[in-house]
Parts: sequence; structure tokens; C-alpha cells
Amino acid sequence: MSASEQSAALASWRSWIGRKDACTQLLDVMALRRFAVAIGDSLDVEHHWPALGHWAYFQPALPMEELGPDGHPRRGGFLPPVTLPRRMFASAEIQLLKPLVINAEATAVSSITDVRSRSGRTGDLVIVDVDRSIEQLGVSCVQERQSIVYRGAGSPIAEIVEQPTAGQSAEPQWCPSPVELFRFSAATSNSHRIHYDHIYATQVEGYPTLVVQGPLIAARLFAYASTHAQLPIRRYVFRLMAPCFVGQAIRLGHGESRGELRATRCDGVIAMEATAQ
Repeated sequence: MSASEQSAALASWRSWIGRKDACTQLLDVMALRRFAVAIGDSLDVEHHWPALGHWAYFQPALPMEELGPDGHPRRGGFLPPVTLPRRMFASAEIQLLKPLVINAEATAVSSITDVRSRSGRTGDLVIVDVDRSIEQLGVSCVQERQSIVYRGAGSPIAEIVEQPTAGQSAEPQWCPSPVELFRFSAATSNSHRIHYDHIYATQVEGYPTLVVQGPLIAARLFAYASTHAQLPIRRYVFRLMAPCFVGQAIRLGHGESRGELRATRCDGVIAMEATAQ
């Protein structure tokens, strides 16, 4: 694609800025409990809201013909029809303003706030920012900004080789299994095939094996931070740095400064950085 064609395509995709989507849903207890077990949190959701449990709700229910070949909703609906083939959840900033109430209705309003391009290590990137506000009983409870990244196909990723010294730490290690990936995808209605379809993940998208969901890592890291926090976490920001893979250990721990968190792969690479306040 020439520079002028790229500019025209970006201008077209930017016309999606301002688009909104609203969904009102009953926050039923069973959906929240399925989310809790998927992230290894307490089943007593009536008394303990699971880490980032609002992700259990407001997920689109689409027929098969409205899904793309990767399992995501087809582009050109709420999200712009970006032509770069790979899509991933890159980062989020979440403000938890007021606890949500189970078995009561809430409304989520999502809006596209920016579409921009930049160059990365793998080539051209297009980043789409989506703001979501969740209100219940007339009060704003959750404010969230998600950044979704589209990129080119790129080269296949080599198998990650564990480094023995990378696991020598008192911080807890978590080794996600295929069942955990499946349960989290089911709990969040995430049908992206890289999380459960080994042939697609390896032969089409070039990963060495199944990819652990970024939001699953974020929820586990949030839960880890909650066990060490003296007060409820009200603001949580995370950014994915590198992919993690099924069957390989992930170390959850603190960063160098107060409130900083890290998820580190078995080869010592930082997979996610976060802050909790």
C-alpha cells in the first residue's frame, strides 16, 4: 500500500471516531461466578467481587456469519474495518469508582475515541482507543479505556525457552493450562482462535502454541495486587509487553516502585507492566 493509500485508509478508519454502542444487562450471579472460577478467584461472589469482574458482562452475542476468520467480530461494525490482519488487546486504564451490585441492571456505553497509526518493531500499527462507561442506579461505577492494536502478519515467533534463573524468586508462579484459557474465553465470550485453536494459532498467526489472553493475565495480576493492598484498588493500568503461552510459567510480582506490578515470562521477559492505586 502506497503512502497516499495508507493516508486515505487511515482517514476512512478515523471516521469511526465518535461511534457509540450501548448495552443494558442484568448482572446475574452465575455469569460472575463463571468469571471468578476462570481466573481462580473466590466463588463467593456475593461477598467478594472477583478481580475485574465487570469483564464478565456486556460482551457481544453474534451469530457465526458476523464473525471474521480469526473468531473476532467482523470489522466494519462498531470497530473500523482496519485491514491489518492481526488484532490484540494492548492496554487498558480502569477506574473503579463504585462497586457494582449483583442481580441489578447496569448499562455500558462504549465509544471510539481515537484511531491512529504508528510504526513498531513489527512494522505499521493502527491503534484504536475505546472508552467504556458502566452506570448502575444512575451512578457511574466503572470508567475504562481500552487500546486495541492492529498489525501486520509479521514473522513466526520462535518457541520460548525457559531460563532457569528466571524462576528463582519467592513471587508466585502460575502455569496456565488449556482448560484455563478455554474457561476464560467462555466466561468473556472471547472467540479469538489463538486461545483455543492450536492449528490456527501456529500455522496462521505464527505463534509457537496457544496464547494466554492478555485480560486473563491482567485479572490475575490485579488479584495478586489486591491480596497485598491495604485498601481497595480504585485505579488500575496495564500494558502488554510480550505474549505468554500455555503451559509455561508466568511470575506475578511487584515492580521497582510502589504500586508497580509485573508479569514475567519463564524466559525472564516482562510480559505485562501494571500500576495499581
